[in-house]
Amino acid sequence: MDELFEILFENSTKLIEFLNIEYKRYFFKKIDFSSPLIGILGARGVGKTTALLQYLKELDLPYDKKLYISADMVELANYSLFEIAKEFEKRGGKVLVIDEIHKSRGFEKELKNIYDRLGLQLLFSGSSAMHLHHSYADLSRRAVLYRVFGLSFREFLELKLKKSLPSFSLEELLSSHMHIAASLLKEIRPYEFFKEYLEFGYYPFYFDQSSTYKMRLENIINTVVEVDLVSLFSIKYESVIKLKKLISFLCMSAPYKLNISELSKKVGINRDKLYLYIDYLVKGSILVALRSKQKGDGIFLKPDKLYLQNPNLYYAYCKHPEIGTIREIFFYDQLAPSYDVTYSKIGDFLIENCYVVEVGGKKKGYEQIRDLKDSFIAADGLEVGIGNKIPLWLFGFLY
Repeated sequence: MDELFEILFENSTKLIEFLNIEYKRYFFKKIDFSSPLIGILGARGVGKTTALLQYLKELDLPYDKKLYISADMVELANYSLFEIAKEFEKRGGKVLVIDEIHKSRGFEKELKNIYDRLGLQLLFSGSSAMHLHHSYADLSRRAVLYRVFGLSFREFLELKLKKSLPSFSLEELLSSHMHIAASLLKEIRPYEFFKEYLEFGYYPFYFDQSSTYKMRLENIINTVVEVDLVSLFSIKYESVIKLKKLISFLCMSAPYKLNISELSKKVGINRDKLYLYIDYLVKGSILVALRSKQKGDGIFLKPDKLYLQNPNLYYAYCKHPEIGTIREIFFYDQLAPSYDVTYSKIGDFLIENCYVVEVGGKKKGYEQIRDLKDSFIAADGLEVGIGNKIPLWLFGFLY
């Protein structure tokens, strides 16, 4: 294996050494890097690989004691991950990072063997669709797993303006939003950048090469459907085509007009299979299926609303995205990493089974939620709110 490890160490060292990204995503500070087995799961493009390389770069270890590999490297085709890990430990290795773990067939058994039989610290990244995998529960008993999301509006502004901005809890925001907005307005003018965030700002790679951003978004969806979901669930080619049709049809209908029977006819599959495909795409971070608290999250339960996963996907895939839909999915994205968000029959969202929030423009009134306790309006177009009407952009400062 001498020749193989020469290649692996050279590739790993170059990636670590030439990494010049200093900005750390919100989740980096939340990870307990003392754990022996750590998994970072999330959508493609949200910064999982960067975070793992940042960790390796900061480790006070020689380069031959820390190793980064990607599970889909051609050089690894004839070896199991356990064989690589065992040889690395034999050579004095201490910390092993395996990226794109879901691309390795039987990865759950490999991880178990590495964890049980070797003395390495192991970190891995994987598709968020691993949440669907039958072995997820078993894996979570050994590994500390972190689910990560795209850039919040606050993080986007930090990268854009190269300045540090505070985050707030939902409770702080609901009770003190006027004071918080006033303090932030001394530093930023949110609507100078809000439209840019909605169209381009969810994925960190926007700051690498903005001119090809939408093309890369299309590549992400194609790779998730054609590679990630196929590798995890053995999806056939004809099903891949139907998954893509389902994604494109969602551009044509606002969430509140969702008709499962009509959608199943258009895609060309029965209702049960449609529900299954929706679940695949939700776990692959392509769709968001919103249901009421009473319904729960069973696969074969009709979603009350169905969205593309973030505003950027609408601008990339839909010729004329509806502003109401964009506002709603922005609100959902900013809360979902930290709070339980479900469908509300009266307002748009129920947060933590407590707060009802209606999302709309700055003229949005209280008619729908006037008699509800703990109800709020998230209003687009406002810099500063008043009472229970809170600027929509401000919810972008929750993480």
